[in-house]
Amino acid sequence: MYGMPGPHVIRGSVSLPEAELMWRFSRSSGPGGQHVNTSDSKVELSFDLARTEALPEVWKQRALERLAGRLVDGVVTVRSSEHRSQWRNRETAAVRLAALLAEATAPPPKPRRPTRIPRGINERRLREKKQRSETKRGRSARDWS
Repeated sequence: MYGMPGPHVIRGSVSLPEAELMWRFSRSSGPGGQHVNTSDSKVELSFDLARTEALPEVWKQRALERLAGRLVDGVVTVRSSEHRSQWRNRETAAVRLAALLAEATAPPPKPRRPTRIPRGINERRLREKKQRSETKRGRSARDWS
C-alpha cells in the first residue's frame, strides 16, 4: 500500500543513505487497545555518524562536535512513537534525523562586524541628558526665596 518515501535530504545534494540507517521497532508505551499487544509501532532510528562515508569530512567533524552529548560510540539515535502506525513513526524519525543532521552540519554564523555609534546620535543623547539635568535643577527649592 505505502512505499517508503525517497531519500531524506540533509542539505543540498547530501541525503541520508538508506543502507546506513539501522531501524529498531518495539511496542509503544501508553494506554492500550485491541491492537496494542501485537504491533511494534515505536521506532528507533540509529545512524553511525563516526563511520559514515555519506557526509563530507568537514560536515562530519562539525556534527560530531555539536552532537557530542547525544552520541553513543559515534552513533546518533532518534525515537518516534507519537503515531499509531509504524510507517508514520518511521517517516517522522527519518525526518527528525535529517533535520538534526542538517542543523548539526550547518556552517557557523558569520561573526558580527562591530559598528560604531554615529556621532550625531551620541551628541543628541548628551544634549537631551543636559536638558533633563537643567529641568531637574530648576525644580530644586534653593532658588525660591
